[in-house]
Amino acid sequence: MSMVILNGNPVHENVQFDLYMDQVEQALQKNDCQVTHLHLRELNIQYCVGCFGCWVKKPGQCLIEDDSAIVRRAVINSDLVLFASPVSMGMISSELKRAMDKLIPLVHPYLDFDHGEIHHRRRYEKYPKLGLILGQYGDNDQEDLEIIERSFHRLAINFKTKLFFTRLAGSPIPEVIDEINRL
Repeated sequence: MSMVILNGNPVHENVQFDLYMDQVEQALQKNDCQVTHLHLRELNIQYCVGCFGCWVKKPGQCLIEDDSAIVRRAVINSDLVLFASPVSMGMISSELKRAMDKLIPLVHPYLDFDHGEIHHRRRYEKYPKLGLILGQYGDNDQEDLEIIERSFHRLAINFKTKLFFTRLAGSPIPEVIDEINRL
């Protein structure tokens, strides 16, 4: 199984979160998974400006030349994407949010009726399964985590896939690996 970890930890100082994600990566590699671990803070990913150029001027490609092309290529060629971020002030990091926004070229601008709603048409035959790992620090509560999880469920619908699990950083690594093995 090929996997991508989109690590949205915004600072090197949050060693605990990076250490946990490194342990997840190592356990997956021992389980014969091919893992690409992208530390988003190390990439130049600009904000999506909503220009629709990825749909009408350069279909499937962002007009802003940045490292989001690396992320899109890794995501669409994987079997599973692990979105990972510490939670701060009730939300994921801006690094992970920017990366999520820059995935929009992976779908068509054309719309279909899907799940009783209007959603974008698929651009590719296959989309990866999604998983979510959140670092709960500070004063975040269960409601914050549920709101974040719902937003990833919505992302999954738009990307013709499913969010298969959500785990907190610090969950026993074997449980996370078991969750992935069940996919």
